Amino acid sequence: MGLLSLSALPPQIKQYLIITGNYWAFTLTDGALRMLVVLYFHQLGYSPLNIAMLFLFYEIFGVVTNLVGGWLGARLGLNNTMNIGLGLQIVALAMLTVPADMLTVMYVMAAQALSGIAKDLNKMSAKSAIKMLVPGDAQGKLYQWVAILTGSKNALKGVGFFLGGLLLTLLEFRGAVIAMAAMLTIVWLMSLLTLKAGLGKAKNKPKFTDMFSKSPAINMLSAARMFLFGARDVWFVVALPVFLAVTFQWDHWWVGGFMASWVIGYGIVQSFAPYFTGKKQGKVPSGQAAFMWAGYLLVIPAAIALALHFDFYIQQLLIAGLLLFGAVFAINSSLHSYLIVSYAGNDGVSLDVGFYYMANAMGRLIGTVLSGWVYQQYGLEACLWISSAFVTLAALISIKLPR
Repeated sequence: MGLLSLSALPPQIKQYLIITGNYWAFTLTDGALRMLVVLYFHQLGYSPLNIAMLFLFYEIFGVVTNLVGGWLGARLGLNNTMNIGLGLQIVALAMLTVPADMLTVMYVMAAQALSGIAKDLNKMSAKSAIKMLVPGDAQGKLYQWVAILTGSKNALKGVGFFLGGLLLTLLEFRGAVIAMAAMLTIVWLMSLLTLKAGLGKAKNKPKFTDMFSKSPAINMLSAARMFLFGARDVWFVVALPVFLAVTFQWDHWWVGGFMASWVIGYGIVQSFAPYFTGKKQGKVPSGQAAFMWAGYLLVIPAAIALALHFDFYIQQLLIAGLLLFGAVFAINSSLHSYLIVSYAGNDGVSLDVGFYYMANAMGRLIGTVLSGWVYQQYGLEACLWISSAFVTLAALISIKLPR
């Protein structure tokens, strides 16, 4: 009965479900791999800052991949770039099945670089493909589909964190990586058979220089996105986990579990973002909404920084502030994800989306590097003030977005 009802669905819905399924499977392995690497290298005695540096190539290659990946998607079709992303993740996982004495820092960084390329090819393809599957006059539906895809991805990334810890306990590092590679190979083979050929391929072959957006709206939104994600990662990636472990004396399971729960909650809020931003009134958000929600967000890290400065209920206010920051940040992120898909041109949509996610990856890279360095030099309070300053810049840039 289930298969019969699935075959009766419109082609666009079937393609959306295939793309979403691919994205979900990839995201589970991506989150699990991150937690596996963190916990395994923690067991080997690496410091938190050294572990964070293992992900440096992952972020650097994300910047390059989004820029080039958008151009590839427009030339080859989004089905091909999505399948290439899945295939590269399988190779990255296979690289980590070598004996433990071969897992040097440079080798793991190389595998993470490949995984970063795979992740951003997959994400760019999934987000761009939705634009092709929703009619141009159905902006409310577009926002809802983007919010569900984005939110479910982040919730599953949090589930992936738990999965990584569980697999490490049950199968050890090598067994866990082999199990994930086998699961993803099945998904990849199904995707090769079912994903529609030519989806998102531009009618005119874009030149390499077309990677750089010529749209003022997309350039402004990309700049706002860069500062938004820099504001999250400047305190979330390295500073916060180390602070929780050192100051509150949490062990790594508590830290990992708390961070995973935060990401799951963040993803759930993202999925429901349309209901917080005017869907009940039949409205879709504009650039003004991006400015307004960034304004709400910038207050939160500043308030937590003040609590730290005055030593005022630090543990309670940090945790409450983090939860509030996650919820408001999720709405900001979901708004941006809708706006880029809405602003992107129909022909060669992946060019615009790729450029935008390049800025997203640049923000994560800046945040990751600053998170380690600023925390080491000046502590968590300084990271939070930088976070608030970055959100302020994102809000000011958002004033220029179309109303």
